[in-house]
Amino acid sequence: MKRILFPNRFHWMLVPATDTMIKLFNQSIRRLRLTKTKSLIFASLLVGALVTLLSVPLQAAGPSPLDPGGQSADSFSILLSGKYKTVPAKPMVDCPNLGLTQVNICDGTFSRTKIYAISGLPGEDSGQVNRDRVTEDAIGNFYVQFPSPDFVAYDLPGGSLTMRFTGANATDVPDGQGGTYIVGTFDLDITEATGIYQSFARGHNKMVDILHHLANGSHVEHCICIISPPAQPAAIKP
Repeated sequence: MKRILFPNRFHWMLVPATDTMIKLFNQSIRRLRLTKTKSLIFASLLVGALVTLLSVPLQAAGPSPLDPGGQSADSFSILLSGKYKTVPAKPMVDCPNLGLTQVNICDGTFSRTKIYAISGLPGEDSGQVNRDRVTEDAIGNFYVQFPSPDFVAYDLPGGSLTMRFTGANATDVPDGQGGTYIVGTFDLDITEATGIYQSFARGHNKMVDILHHLANGSHVEHCICIISPPAQPAAIKP
């Protein structure tokens, strides 16, 4: 295995990280281990991506209004992990119905990978997500278009989300085998939400991403998604 060095990336312990980010890092490393990712390269890249995120204001998960289903609309974190598989083109009648109108995941342009829970996922307390198995099994599917992603879709317990990319801060890192790691952060706006996620419409998603584009053209994903509801307007003082 070729060794990849990242100057100054391992000074992350000197950065005044918040408790939230430390917890998120530990949970993400544990999830990568559970998904049988044994390469130290991924851990190194994840550290670098998290260092980048530390410089970005992170909306803290705090009290917010309840959605129509009675679930709290706090921020939550999930992990996208695994090899992407092409979703074959299908007639709409044979396509999984996510309740979304802005994307057609069966038009032949989308690829799919698995979603795993990290923390704060709506539905955990209500039993829609089995907390005992949340660190072992995938809880849903993530859909994206390659090679030029625009809209993405999240199929989660209790509902679905459509999002659109709005910005990126990423770097290409050769993997030494003809492929590339795309490492950095991505911003997405939530343009559509169903079920218990309805209150997240017009919210935001900050991705901390390690996308491995292999030499054979396939893709493997390791991405933390920090999904937040719309910012609440500041109270007007009398």
